[in-house]
Amino acid sequence: MSALITTTSNIGSNEYKTHALVSYILLAIGMFTAIPLLFGAIWAMIQKKGAYGSIYHSHLVNATRVFWWSLFWTIVGAILAIFFIGYAIWAITWLWVLYRLVDGLAKILSDQPYPI
Repeated sequence: MSALITTTSNIGSNEYKTHALVSYILLAIGMFTAIPLLFGAIWAMIQKKGAYGSIYHSHLVNATRVFWWSLFWTIVGAILAIFFIGYAIWAITWLWVLYRLVDGLAKILSDQPYPI
């Protein structure tokens, strides 16, 4: 019985790994155009609840957080762009998103959870 549960849980884990990878890829594409960023975040939010208990849940939480924090700092940067500091905020936000996505992809490809 234990082997059956492990096998079933591995199948589910592979499914959630795919969902997390799709989310990361959409977020990465979204760094250049906004629409895939939104789709990646929605995908992560929808799949996050089902992945609870697997190591891939942390990756879906990471993808969701990356979206919300990048949206927040992008809006702050837009408001402060009239003082020219907004451009620096946008650049730092872009680099932070790039770092979180590359780090998340490296961890997911080595089957490690993302530290939350």
